[in-house]
Amino acid sequence: MNKDNTTYVNCPTCQKQVVWSKDSPYRPFCSKRCQLIDLGDWATEEHRIADKDITEQDLWSEEDLTDFAGKH
Repeated sequence: MNKDNTTYVNCPTCQKQVVWSKDSPYRPFCSKRCQLIDLGDWATEEHRIADKDITEQDLWSEEDLTDFAGKH
C-alpha cells in the first residue's frame, strides 16, 4: 500500500496545482510571474484585508477637517 503524503495547493493567481514542499520556491504560487501579479494586486489595493466598519469620521480627510476648522 503506497501512501502519498504530498500536499497540493492551487496557485492563488492561476489556480494551477502546486506541490507544497521546500522544492517549490514560489509556493503557494506556481511561478515568480504569478507571485508578482499577486504582489501587484496588493500594491494597487485590489486585494486588501477588511478593516473595521467605516464611520462618518472616517469619511473626513485631514484636509477637510482643516478647511472646516479654518472657517470658524
